[in-house]
Amino acid sequence: QVQLVESGGGLVQAGDSLALSCVASARTFSSYPMGWFRQAPGKQRDFVAAISWSGGTTSYADSVKGRFAISRDNAKNTVYLQMNSLKPEDTATYYCAADRRSFRPVSRVASEYHYWGQGTQVTVSS
Repeated sequence: QVQLVESGGGLVQAGDSLALSCVASARTFSSYPMGWFRQAPGKQRDFVAAISWSGGTTSYADSVKGRFAISRDNAKNTVYLQMNSLKPEDTATYYCAADRRSFRPVSRVASEYHYWGQGTQVTVSS
């Protein structure tokens, strides 16, 4: 079983930046595609960004493209989400997810991820 622990959320004003981190317990982390998703109250869980096992391929939701950046450090078993120019509509609980199928292409589909963190709250005030 893989444990994922997110951190870095908080309350910020529109236009500010936040950096989220997700630390994984698995020794095989470096082979897993990783993703970030978010869920606002009363809404479905939406794709935000994903990164391949090597970090060479990334994918972003249109709503965050150009503002958010996903990266990873396999030596630290950590994936990051740098969020810039935050907007009130970015307010949500942000979840880190891992696809246990090593070396697979990145996916934007939540059901293709097998392990999830507990989430970290991001609130952006106007």
